[in-house]
Amino acid sequence: MSETQMGSTTPSTNPTAGPSTQMPPAATAEPVHRGPEPTGWVGWIMFAAVMMLMLGMFHAIAGLVALFQDSYYLVTKNDLVVHVNYTTWGWVHLIGGIVIVLAGVGLLAGQMWARIVGVGLAVLSAVVNMAFFAAYPWWSALMITFDVLVIWALTAHGAEMKGLKEAR
Repeated sequence: MSETQMGSTTPSTNPTAGPSTQMPPAATAEPVHRGPEPTGWVGWIMFAAVMMLMLGMFHAIAGLVALFQDSYYLVTKNDLVVHVNYTTWGWVHLIGGIVIVLAGVGLLAGQMWARIVGVGLAVLSAVVNMAFFAAYPWWSALMITFDVLVIWALTAHGAEMKGLKEAR
């Protein structure tokens, strides 16, 4: 029996035998690094995003009240920590609320910049509400509590959102 009848795998050296039947070597694909797999904690990021949407709307409402009905608050402008009129406070709250809502939308989209901006805005919101505490204490305390929860959720579990975005 000849070599070709026995099923030899050596390539033919005969130039008239036609094209070689050998397969080219398989391309080695490099593994794609995707970061940590998302866990159930990614729900805290969604919580933070929804809370940022709510906080932004709450700030905007407080701003509109300060702009249109400054007699609603418990103290006069002279009894606030920062002595400015309620019109100024209204614009600060309204503009801050719009920016917080935009960051919350970015966070829902899984954007990294929204995590960074969200932490900064939550810190700024807490400071503004501390300065506004005399005007409406229960509201300010509630807002500061929500700000702390947003900061915790974004800093402790923020990296998992990136893994979820890459998995899509």
